[in-house]
Amino acid sequence: MGLSLLELRDALPEGGLFGGGAWRWSPEPLRLSQAEVRQMMALGHPLARFQQACDGLYRRSAAGKLPSWLAELLDQGKPEWLTDSQRQASTAGQFPRVIRPDLILTDSGFAMTELDSVPGGIGVTAWLSQVYAKAGFDVLGGGHGMLDGFRSLMPDGGSVLISEESADYRPEMEWLAGELGAAWQVVAAESYEPDGQAMYRFFELFDWESIPAARRLGEIAAAGGATVTPPFKPHLEDKLWLALFWSPALRKIWGQALRGNHLQRLRELIPFGWVLDPAALPPHAALPRLEAHSWDEVAGFSQKDRQLVLKISGFHETAWGSRGVFIGHDLSGQEWSDRLQAALGQSAEHPWILQEFREGRRIEHPVFRDDGSVEMMQGRVRLCPYFFTNNAQETNFGGCLATIVPADKKKIHGMSDGVLVPCVIA
Repeated sequence: MGLSLLELRDALPEGGLFGGGAWRWSPEPLRLSQAEVRQMMALGHPLARFQQACDGLYRRSAAGKLPSWLAELLDQGKPEWLTDSQRQASTAGQFPRVIRPDLILTDSGFAMTELDSVPGGIGVTAWLSQVYAKAGFDVLGGGHGMLDGFRSLMPDGGSVLISEESADYRPEMEWLAGELGAAWQVVAAESYEPDGQAMYRFFELFDWESIPAARRLGEIAAAGGATVTPPFKPHLEDKLWLALFWSPALRKIWGQALRGNHLQRLRELIPFGWVLDPAALPPHAALPRLEAHSWDEVAGFSQKDRQLVLKISGFHETAWGSRGVFIGHDLSGQEWSDRLQAALGQSAEHPWILQEFREGRRIEHPVFRDDGSVEMMQGRVRLCPYFFTNNAQETNFGGCLATIVPADKKKIHGMSDGVLVPCVIA
């Protein structure tokens, strides 16, 4: 059993699925162990609870029930109308209804490098799942899990709002809408006027000024006059939460906000992280785990000590994809110092975080050459499981996209020499 390169290419919709992008093909899905699949498919509920806890902490900070620095940090660089909107009582129950963690497959389990509230790849994953399922593979989520999951967000139909900034994802979402039926449509966010239909927001909130109706949409949704997912809550699109999860100042609060088993699972998943803050530490203090008294010391770390990842948090054009991500031990000492100092300089307007680097384990997977023959590629894997929350507030697994890149790559993301496949149980 296996697909040929010709079969895969012939099945591709006219015009492709990703604007200007390409990937390598494989005759078979990625095989995961039964234990890995069980752990991954069980993440939907704890991750939904994590997002709800993040929102609760933010709201309590904004209301003065927790220290004010938390909400102030998460509001940095964002327009006042957006921060006012997400603080309204009417938005308390609004959360992203597509949950997609980015999981690096390591020798010791999964490492979550991002929790994406506006994820791409939904249509690509749905198409790959469908094609490999038709070829006889028992794909995780089945051939229609992704379609059923997205349909559950807007069961009576609706509009997918895509901005020019996100235009590369238009082909996959148009294919998805076509599969769902005439009640679902893809529209340009820049020219959209609310028409009473449910909406899926496929544009980043930092890009709101290029979308004339964005502010009105956000205000209508906050008042309960329209159904929009993901909601206009920019703080939930920040990577800051992955570092704030480890903040000693919030340890007790996280323990109160999350059930013990959820808290433990998140501690296993989320690499330790730090929020970059240029403020000087007291003479007796140190940065946890870094064994450094200042960021200047961290800037001078040797390559061996730079097993660290520098990331811009959010609300910026480089905060999605891999454009605002820098691997410490992949840079020269001078480049590392320059990047860290630049991030510290931006922190008042565009917060940055630092995380421990978790290396993906090496795997071997069959990949097509251009002539249709097959070679075995040594690679590393990022898993992107998709969870969908329906109108009954049930969070269900839809499918999983595996991105396999050559083993010498430090970053694992979509690239022309990467492989995209669905997953099965080994």
